[in-house]
Amino acid sequence: MESLKFIISGGGTGGHIYPAIAIANELKNQYPDAVFLFVGAKDKMEMQKVPKAGYEIKGLWISGIQRKLTLNNAMFPFKLLSSLWNSYKIVKEFKPNVVIGTGGFASGAVLKVAEILGIPTVIQEQNSYPGITNKLLAKKANAICVAYEGLEKFFPKEKLKFTGNPVRQDLLSIDDKRIQALTYFELDSNKRTILILGGSLGARNINQLIAKEIDFICDLNVQVIWQCGKMYFEEYEKYNKNKNVHVLAFIDKMDFAYAAADIIISRSGASSVSELCIVGKPTIFIPSPNVSEDHQTKNAMAIVAKKAAILLKESELDENFRNIFADLLSNDKKQEKLSKKIHKLALPNATREIVHEIEKLLE
Repeated sequence: MESLKFIISGGGTGGHIYPAIAIANELKNQYPDAVFLFVGAKDKMEMQKVPKAGYEIKGLWISGIQRKLTLNNAMFPFKLLSSLWNSYKIVKEFKPNVVIGTGGFASGAVLKVAEILGIPTVIQEQNSYPGITNKLLAKKANAICVAYEGLEKFFPKEKLKFTGNPVRQDLLSIDDKRIQALTYFELDSNKRTILILGGSLGARNINQLIAKEIDFICDLNVQVIWQCGKMYFEEYEKYNKNKNVHVLAFIDKMDFAYAAADIIISRSGASSVSELCIVGKPTIFIPSPNVSEDHQTKNAMAIVAKKAAILLKESELDENFRNIFADLLSNDKKQEKLSKKIHKLALPNATREIVHEIEKLLE
């Protein structure tokens, strides 16, 4: 019997890449002989992250449309034609059994070509508010795996599968890793740990806030793991001189970071939200207002509406951060309540459920 073949496409941010890798890993568990090919955007982070995870990737010349008039925007029609033509060549040559898209512009071109060629496609939509690419592809897709309820507003109801978002499997057992994690980050076991996450690319406004408030935070007798992003590391690494502050460009051992944390301050990209539900720690969400359709705020609101996290808008940071943070830190009962409620929203079997939908198409 010939080996099964899967093309998986998604990228631009960690929120599209990590679900794609998680799905590939689960498919590999089920079908050890299967062959995988990833397709991403040439100059984006997937070109490094995917080979690091052990998979082959091909890059397309594609990028999104900016909100202002730029040379990039003028080039968009040419990039789109180029990426469609190259996607056609890749799909024709590789002959996949199923094509899976996790979002981002590269996945749009690949899934469109697969649909034209009659190859089954699966969309994995991470957000509570879908991006334009997935909305355009939804009509012809065979299955659409989602992580939030109420998405029949955007997608054909009969194709929707409520699976949740794929998360790293090493997050399922973080409770056993706390001692190991404290040692790994050289933390004091008598102090509480605050974990600050700005998403895979870092977040300027969160970094500026923490830099401004770091003395206030440390004066509350806590220690900080601060993931500032590669772009900002040079600017903020000086804070490592403070023995209670650990500034990192990127966190490789996310399971350890979550295991060490007592309170988490985070962006609310879809993958982060799904991970934080599984981790089950008290969380303050600071959504990025600079993403399409303000979907981070919508992701956070879906959790906050169930009284399972705290929302702090960027526009209110100066005014409200100190009060909200100090109140949460001093209120053990509130921390416990938030932990229990966010943990209840976790969907730990998401990756398996998505693979189950892919298997139905193989039949």
